[in-house]
Amino acid sequence: MNNHLVKSEKNIVTRFAPSPTGKLHVGSAYAAVFAYNHAQNSKNGQFLIRFEDIDRVRCSRDFESQILDDLSWLGIKSARPIRRQSEHILDYTKALRELKVRDLIYPCFCSRQDIRREIASINIAPHQNTGLKYPGTCRHLSATEAQRRELNGESFALRLNMDKALQNTKNLTWTDPYDRLHSFSPDIFGDVILARKDIPTSYHLAVTVDDHIQGINLVTRGEDLYETTAIHRLLQEILGYEAPQYLHHPLLLNQYGKRFSKRNYGSTLRSLRKIGVSPNDLRDALSLENNRQILDWIKTADKKINK
Repeated sequence: MNNHLVKSEKNIVTRFAPSPTGKLHVGSAYAAVFAYNHAQNSKNGQFLIRFEDIDRVRCSRDFESQILDDLSWLGIKSARPIRRQSEHILDYTKALRELKVRDLIYPCFCSRQDIRREIASINIAPHQNTGLKYPGTCRHLSATEAQRRELNGESFALRLNMDKALQNTKNLTWTDPYDRLHSFSPDIFGDVILARKDIPTSYHLAVTVDDHIQGINLVTRGEDLYETTAIHRLLQEILGYEAPQYLHHPLLLNQYGKRFSKRNYGSTLRSLRKIGVSPNDLRDALSLENNRQILDWIKTADKKINK
């Protein structure tokens, strides 16, 4: 069994939420198996699949079908109906309205180039900025000016006023299934984007709203998203949502020590299925984090692809 598997007496509700922009690779399959095993190891646990398909250009129903087929082959199935973010825009719009009424969001008309230019002008060295922290250029635009620019057809993003949001919250901690307490301040991210003119939500807003609506009480995710969890805890507190537990698992890495991506064709479940890897063997390897065996299979698949 997975070294990180936690026996729970409560009814765990967890999920796997891929973006259907490509074929399922072993890194994402590992995340799915990790979440599924925790649901199965709890009393009346429930596992849900959710598609984060807001990107209308890159997401497709064909990839959804392939992902579901690969998961079914692995023995992983979800309660139905499956939630698609593109079908629940009103839920995100409602959350945005609440934040707007409380004066916690504002329109930002800056391009990435504008942000880089302002950061350079205030003498902040590039290596001191992770994720290009927004310097707040549009935070103090008057309502009249912002409305004028919107009506003029300018592109904009809706940003969270981080300083003001933090003034309205007291507890941004969370626990994991081991009952360990975690805390991290989201202010290092600056005024994060919650929506854009052409895309009515962001990952941060959508995942927070979705988890609340679906009753997710255990979020399992990669350890690379540990700090990001603070943003979601902030939004939960502002919107009055109950906080789930979070469990951050190690990442499955390729032979170069990098995380897998959808460009690694040899690492897709489709490729491994073609070389005869059995679903039970792959699921066992993923559950036990047997990275050496998985990399051997991928090497074999790569050779076959490159013939």
